[in-house]
Amino acid sequence: MTGMTTPAARIVDAAAYAQAVETVVKAAAAYYADGTSPLDDDTYDRLVRGIEAWEAGHPDEVLPDSPTGKVAGGAVEGDVPHTVAMLSLDNVFSPEEFTAWTESLARRIGHDVTRFSVEPKLDGLAVAARYTRGRLRQLITRGDGTAGEDVSHAIGTIEGLPEQLAEPVTVEVRGEVLMTTAQFEHANEVRTAHGGQPFANPRGASAGSLRARERAYTVPMTFFGYGLLPVPGTETAPAERLLELAHSDLMAQAAAYGVNTTAATAVPGVTAATAEQVLARVSEIAELRAELPFGIDGIVIKADLAADQQAAGSGSRAPRWAIAYKLPAVEKITRLLEVEWNVGRTGIIAPRAVLEPVEIDGATITYATLHNPGDITRRDLRLGDHVMVHRAGDVIPRIEAPVAHLRTGDEQPIAFPEVCPRCGSDIDTSEQRWRCENGRNCHLVAALSYAAGRDQLDIEGLGHTRVVQLVEAGLAADLADLFTLTRDQLLGLERMGETSTDNLLAALGRAKEQPLSRVLCALGVRGTGRSMSRRIARYFATMDHIRAADAEAMQQVEGIGTEKAPSIVAELAELAPLIDKLAAAGVSMTEPGATPPSPTTGAAADAGDGPPVTADGVGLPLDGMTVVVTGAMTGALGELSRNEMNELIERAGGRSSSSVSKKTSLVVAGEGAGSKRAKAESLGIRLATPDEFAALIADFVG
Repeated sequence: MTGMTTPAARIVDAAAYAQAVETVVKAAAAYYADGTSPLDDDTYDRLVRGIEAWEAGHPDEVLPDSPTGKVAGGAVEGDVPHTVAMLSLDNVFSPEEFTAWTESLARRIGHDVTRFSVEPKLDGLAVAARYTRGRLRQLITRGDGTAGEDVSHAIGTIEGLPEQLAEPVTVEVRGEVLMTTAQFEHANEVRTAHGGQPFANPRGASAGSLRARERAYTVPMTFFGYGLLPVPGTETAPAERLLELAHSDLMAQAAAYGVNTTAATAVPGVTAATAEQVLARVSEIAELRAELPFGIDGIVIKADLAADQQAAGSGSRAPRWAIAYKLPAVEKITRLLEVEWNVGRTGIIAPRAVLEPVEIDGATITYATLHNPGDITRRDLRLGDHVMVHRAGDVIPRIEAPVAHLRTGDEQPIAFPEVCPRCGSDIDTSEQRWRCENGRNCHLVAALSYAAGRDQLDIEGLGHTRVVQLVEAGLAADLADLFTLTRDQLLGLERMGETSTDNLLAALGRAKEQPLSRVLCALGVRGTGRSMSRRIARYFATMDHIRAADAEAMQQVEGIGTEKAPSIVAELAELAPLIDKLAAAGVSMTEPGATPPSPTTGAAADAGDGPPVTADGVGLPLDGMTVVVTGAMTGALGELSRNEMNELIERAGGRSSSSVSKKTSLVVAGEGAGSKRAKAESLGIRLATPDEFAALIADFVG
């Protein structure tokens, strides 16, 4: 992903060049005025690169309005002069372009840079916060780089930007105002409740909200500092020495003052000694991008040492000692053509957007999730709308919002189904997610195929085609019926010989012995998955204890809150007849090694009595450890899927995690392990091969 270059738009003549300049200037003005824009980031970048390419070949025809020599900023015009020019950053889009930049920088300063700082490029609005003797006095947007707009009315409303620093210094903190994913969702709820159109994306939402002075509501935003400098004209020694500090030291000082920085996030700023180390960090941040609670559109790389920065100097638009390594766009604007209504294995009726195909992050996107009918109504989506579509990594594409200012008046309302689109039954609309009143029986084949999957009951030989046969033959009306199948019934099916029949019966017999966690997962309770099913099973130990739990007791399980608990309890009650049938058929209803909760306290019996132990009193080998698995898992344990490894970790007392951090206890690194292994090494975290891990838990598994 980090090697992809954003291609330049092809500009063939002076007329096309002039049109491109006009389009880019208007888009920038609209975005920096109120957070709206007719262009997405990728289209904007392509046009700018096309303009740069044209101007390189036609230097005598450069228009005065061209964006290439100007700072991109918070307002086209500003009335508050900056103490030091607040410049933009030039961009690179590939390792080759970055390497060329480092070579150019080395030639400029006379030697190779031996220390770079590497930080995420936050996708928000750049501002300067001025503090006098530790008190926040003024907040200014970037503007045209020399002067910006005073937005001091927002002081006190932005998380991470303290009104009083920890020390009474006179300094200017520069950084980015943005909305986290949760803040963006909340902002859209508040905005639509007041009759406004939903924001198209978090960046536009923060840009428009920061300037809003007369709204009837406020929305939360977050600040991340990325710069610290003294205010000229002050004679505060602690502030003046900031000019001599490396950038990484400045960020540590900002954090000590109480300013929010990326240090506490999953992608903290780091230093690197070589271009190769920088590119490795770029790959790490890119890999974590989809998991972050805020948007980033690249990585900022700077010469860390103050002496190198001073030697490199700055141009009129950007410093020569810093560059932005842009990542592929994760948001594009396209059109909503249709809405499909699909029924899932539990009977949930889910809307899916059919889009005019658009390429995002190297993939052609034709469909996107729409969550539920209420989400469609809240976002005021209409057929024919231009919509902002978001995709990051393997995350399912989703529609953020309609781009309302591009509406033509031809858009049409989205029709909601009045009956189940699969079976024609009534629809239960009492919850946000609508459900067919036939529940799992509406899509029985999907429910049974899921239950038989490798990560659930692992019933070998019971694939989709076989499930269809059983359902159509009337031999399986629910999951429990699978365990009462006879040899004669199976032999009566087409293409079922004696060997395949005996193999399937043997697989069903093994499935009866699966632990409770897998049985619970096979039931497909809404709001739970593989990991949550394991947590519930380990906490309660038996199905009887699970079924006896009320919402308050269910909340004792990690990850189950006040909203999810009543839903899980209600659905387990709904599933009672099926669970009884499964138990009667001999399916296991206990979790090996787990201890039921204390009937008197509601807490696990071993909660205050030392580390967890197995039923025979043996201590769990991974007690208290957070374990990350990366690479292929082969060797002494056999070839295990990621879910099987996570299941093994949690059964052995550990906690499985998908990302490496300072809290990680152990990283199991198999063949092909990449950035997660490298990060573990840099943090000094214990590493183990799959075979070493097998030895660690041998007594427990054996």
